[in-house]
Amino acid sequence: MGLFKKKQAEPETTHFDPAAFEPVIRASICTGEKVACMRERATGKLHELMLIRTDGDLALFRSRYGIGDGEIRTVY
Repeated sequence: MGLFKKKQAEPETTHFDPAAFEPVIRASICTGEKVACMRERATGKLHELMLIRTDGDLALFRSRYGIGDGEIRTVY
């Protein structure tokens, strides 16, 4: 029965410096899987933050990190 459900904790939002990091979507050519990441500008290292399944997930990512339309590029 579903009377007592555990509350899912809201993922903690980490602050990323816009001068050092840029938001990107890493997409797989084969499977089409998309992952929202922050890419270090100096080294190119990707920090994966969340899986993007729907447009709602992408909107959540944008609102969580204060990213506007057109600021996210896709890397393969």
